[in-house]
Amino acid sequence: MGALHDGHMALVEAAKAHADHVVASIFVNPTQFAPNEDLDAYPRREAEDAALLTAHGAALLWAPPVSVMYPQGFATTITVSGVSEGLCGAARPGHFEGVATVVTKLLNQVRPDVALFGEKDYQQLAVIRRMVTDTDLPVEIVGVATQRADDGLALSSRNAYLSPGDRVRAAVLPQAMQDAAQAIVGGGDVATALRTAKDRLIEGGFTSVDYIELCDAGSLAPLDQLDRPARLLAAARIGATRLIDNIAVNPLIVM
Repeated sequence: MGALHDGHMALVEAAKAHADHVVASIFVNPTQFAPNEDLDAYPRREAEDAALLTAHGAALLWAPPVSVMYPQGFATTITVSGVSEGLCGAARPGHFEGVATVVTKLLNQVRPDVALFGEKDYQQLAVIRRMVTDTDLPVEIVGVATQRADDGLALSSRNAYLSPGDRVRAAVLPQAMQDAAQAIVGGGDVATALRTAKDRLIEGGFTSVDYIELCDAGSLAPLDQLDRPARLLAAARIGATRLIDNIAVNPLIVM
């Protein structure tokens, strides 16, 4: 959605290893914002974004206006059940319908052979994979590892909203998640580890926690024990900014 940073450029660099030409799309999608969310405030810097993409070797930028994406009379919505229903799907009703619809349109417009999405929004990646599989779109979906700042905070366009103090305090999110993951892998009780992580976020300056859950890495079904490849996912608010993050949590394999 623009306001590009090193995390987005990691997608461009990864795409170069998969294809001869890299296309990027930028579209601040109104259908994935609720009425009380930050559509109007979402950072937009088209000229800087285009220059950054050029510098990293992108061949084409597709940046359609809203009137092209949603012309008068537009009446179709793509809904993906299952993976979209918990986590951010529960906290932001209608969000993933907007995501699935706009990504379907972008893939049909650009017709890529491979499309790369960051793992930072892991639920979004799961929704897109399910949608592509179920609709037989002829594209390979590739996830790219989350890019992080030196203190561990996942890179995000919304980090620009953080005050200097909140930016420092925000680092407790990846720290608390890593500690919870280590406790779970080490055999600790899942519910206790999640509760401890939530308490650390509140104590560290976060105003609220939408969720912190251990889920099946594929289906995103909640887990109360680590008996398969899993993902620890969290969303929390610091000041007026909502941050999300996730990390892989896999059972120890004893040889």
